[in-house]
Amino acid sequence: MTTETLTRRPRPAPITLTPGAEQRIADLLAKAPGPVAGVRLSTPRRGCSGLAYSIDYVETAKPGDEAIETPSGTLFVDGGSLLYLIGSVMDWKEDDFTAGFVFQNPNAKGSCGCGESFTV
Repeated sequence: MTTETLTRRPRPAPITLTPGAEQRIADLLAKAPGPVAGVRLSTPRRGCSGLAYSIDYVETAKPGDEAIETPSGTLFVDGGSLLYLIGSVMDWKEDDFTAGFVFQNPNAKGSCGCGESFTV
């Protein structure tokens, strides 16, 4: 019996960040209220449809977090939220009336009328 060396290809990031999202993360980290390791994306239960997107400063990674390195810092994806976010694209949109992260999430089966929460 021979032993073969298996080469694993790098696992793709669970979500894709646009240049606008990367820049906004850079801006957030530059304005952090204290020393931080990055920002964490999670999907807490709230809103009309059940889940919402939340971005918070994080001092240390939690077990199960998925770290996505950006040119300006680390985006941690909450381990409990990971399955809801795989394949998503995260962008930053700004216009005369609103500004915020926008998600194209292939796992979302519906969302509330205001777009603040979603269901899977």
